[in-house]
Formats: sequence, C-alpha cells, structure tokens
Amino acid sequence: MAVRRRRRQGGEPWYDDAAGRLVRPYTISNGRTRPTAHFDLLTMVMATGRRPVSCQGPDYAQVLGLCGGPVSVAEIAAHIRLPAVVTKVLLADLVDCGALTARAPAAVSAGSASRTDRALLEAVLNGLRKRL
Repeated sequence: MAVRRRRRQGGEPWYDDAAGRLVRPYTISNGRTRPTAHFDLLTMVMATGRRPVSCQGPDYAQVLGLCGGPVSVAEIAAHIRLPAVVTKVLLADLVDCGALTARAPAAVSAGSASRTDRALLEAVLNGLRKRL
C-alpha cells in the first residue's frame, strides 16, 4: 500500500493519510499550553476581516477560514482535528493580533432550559451511535 503524504508550502510533509498529522500539537502552539485569554468550548469567535501580520502559517489560515461567521471553539477544534487547548492557544493569538473577535457564551438563567438537557444529549448520542 502506497503512503500518501501532503506537503506544506516549504515542501516538508506534515500529514500522512495513514498516520495522520506528523507535526505534534505542542509544536503548533510553540509549546504553549495556556491561551492568553479565557475561552470556553462554547465561546463564539468570528473573523474581523483584518489580515494578521504576526499570526501566519497553515494552521492560522485554516482557523481563519472557518471563522467567516460565528463559530464555537469546539467546532473549530473538531474541524482542524487538534486538541481544544491547542485550538484555544491559536484562537487567542488571532484575537490578540486583531484578526478575530470572541464572545463568551450567554449565561443560562434559572427559568430557561439547562445547557445539559438530558433529552438533547441522548439524541446526540443516539445519532453518533447510528454513524458507527
């Protein structure tokens, strides 16, 4: 079986179809494990339209491409297939350089539906089980 590798702009392979990402997540965030801003998994981020000067690279470009409209941190992490903490570091960098805006999730009031609605979670779980 032939191994197919995709290449970055510089020519180095960074993704192997059989093995997955060849660059470890901590190298993407320069070894940082704490973002400069607080992000909840439900925090909504959106591109401002500014092109970042300091935040460049394929991972930043991929994140910016996903943020044309409001999107949650969890969705971005799922799309780019990186751990949430690494995604939060990338997002914080983009917020710091003015390329993204972030809005914390709205607080759930006592009278409204709970965030952890059991029926909704069971429906999601059932849907995931059907896909397997």
